[in-house]
Amino acid sequence: MDLNDTPEQADYREKVRTWLQTHKQEAPPRSRSSEDKAYIDARRAWQRELAEAGLAGVAWPREYGGQGLGPIEQVTVNQEISRAEVPGILDVIGIGMLGPCLIAHGSEEQKSRYLGPMLHGDEVWCQLFSEPAAGSDLAAIQARARQNDNGSWTLNGQKVWTTNAQFASYGLLLARTDPDVPKHKGLTMFIVPIDADGVTVRGLRQISGEAEFNEVFFDDVHLEEDAVVGGVGNGWGTALTVLMFQRLTIGFGS
Repeated sequence: MDLNDTPEQADYREKVRTWLQTHKQEAPPRSRSSEDKAYIDARRAWQRELAEAGLAGVAWPREYGGQGLGPIEQVTVNQEISRAEVPGILDVIGIGMLGPCLIAHGSEEQKSRYLGPMLHGDEVWCQLFSEPAAGSDLAAIQARARQNDNGSWTLNGQKVWTTNAQFASYGLLLARTDPDVPKHKGLTMFIVPIDADGVTVRGLRQISGEAEFNEVFFDDVHLEEDAVVGGVGNGWGTALTVLMFQRLTIGFGS
């Protein structure tokens, strides 16, 4: 198997390398506390620069702000960012996993509203899947969303081990919306504003003193009808799209 770049891939690599070498002095440090607001703001600004240079959302379709390229080009960008010893994008989870899910399952209104700010670091996202009692069985989650007479939803429950919730604007959340059907069929995916009334984020302090992960509580959180992604009861299939992109996401940021 030939693992060398093709001439086209080598040309792309050189363009990425040249841009990074030219702009690396503008990059923030590669690692600092995620509780440092000034550092997070600097990482947002750096992600914006990467996006404007075509180095964020490399595999996103062009109509949603990406480059319309493939996983090889994404790997090339990751390799060159590491080689330049600069940080990658801040919102690894959003760009790598949740954005592709919205592209695949979201309405045109959702794509228009959320993908641009996500790509440019204006709005960071978090993944709200894991729960204290669900273990590794994603379909066993118990966070509940009840639909109201006017079509809106009321959300209650708890999520845990959530990365970036402390500075996220939105989360993609999987909730049980029908407890009377087999567990894989009673799930729905929602977009949840982290600053909504009833949402509480608490850092999980590790032995190092850092609070990289969070637990997030939802107490009678009101969600509009258009917060549903992929259709009511289709949450399992929508979640599988997120998990499919999880492997490709490894190594995006650093």
